[in-house]
Amino acid sequence: MEALEFDVLARSWPYLMKGLQYTLQLTLIGAIGGTIFGTLLAMARLSSIKALSALAAGYVNLMRSVPLLLVIFWFYFLVPVLLQSITGSDRPPQIGAERSAYFTFIMFEAAYFCEIMRAGIQSISKGQVGAAYAIGLDYWQAMRLIVLPQAFRNMLPVLLTQTIVLFQDVSLVSLLNVTDFVGAASKIAQRDSRVVEMYLFVAVIYFVLCFALSFAVKRLQLKIAIIR
Repeated sequence: MEALEFDVLARSWPYLMKGLQYTLQLTLIGAIGGTIFGTLLAMARLSSIKALSALAAGYVNLMRSVPLLLVIFWFYFLVPVLLQSITGSDRPPQIGAERSAYFTFIMFEAAYFCEIMRAGIQSISKGQVGAAYAIGLDYWQAMRLIVLPQAFRNMLPVLLTQTIVLFQDVSLVSLLNVTDFVGAASKIAQRDSRVVEMYLFVAVIYFVLCFALSFAVKRLQLKIAIIR
């Protein structure tokens, strides 16, 4: 076996950091957007309006039943065609792989964050909601001031754990030739014929970051448990 040469890391460090920056950026945007959209979906699923609840449930079940890679390809290849048919333009609009990735992860992760937030909302006792109505708050005020803050606090460790999973899933966008962390390492590995070194480095970085984040989430979970 040929000797490992890690000099390629020093030569390619700026390019790798650019890829890691994009991975973290996509993770952050996907988590924030997914949490916001997922919270709205959770409220829709718990709505007394059956049509709205069924529509939200159908969306969540669809996204949770389809592999993420397939959803990425759907949005990348089919959304431009759908927009072309809607707008009636001669050519499909050029959304681009990076924009498609943002849209895909927000929409896909929203289904998972929806179930987390739905459990958080249901964990709040109905007595608190009844007390909110008794003091004159309407539904949206009760959700904004009483229910959602507690639901977020209760489910924060689970939300962060799902974000760690999202961070790992972002590597799939490299199949669209997007220069994320894995994509940057793959291009360098092919250019310099240093596949083992690059993928070993990527594995170490993912392990360190995910292990550190998981440890932080566990500590946070203990603190929240003490507060309760």
